[in-house]
Amino acid sequence: MGHTAQISNRGGRWRLYVTLPGPVSRWPEHDFGPTPTVPTPAERSRALAGLGFVFTEGAEWEWREYSETLDDDTSPVRLLASVRVCSRGGGAA
Repeated sequence: MGHTAQISNRGGRWRLYVTLPGPVSRWPEHDFGPTPTVPTPAERSRALAGLGFVFTEGAEWEWREYSETLDDDTSPVRLLASVRVCSRGGGAA
């Protein structure tokens, strides 16, 4: 079963999390701490492994930008990346 992992930045901190069925409070997450740069693909991969997930075959990070304030093209831009993952054991996490 596949899931979506996402990474985003808020307040100068990059946070990676895996979206699972159920409440957001139960989603596994990794906080990279304050950093001025985007965590590298290797750092993201290690963080996912630490949460018990691996990339699905052929999966690649897809980046999107969105306005902090909906429908306001003068508001700051935020970045969000997503990738398909599965639990290391291949089953649901």
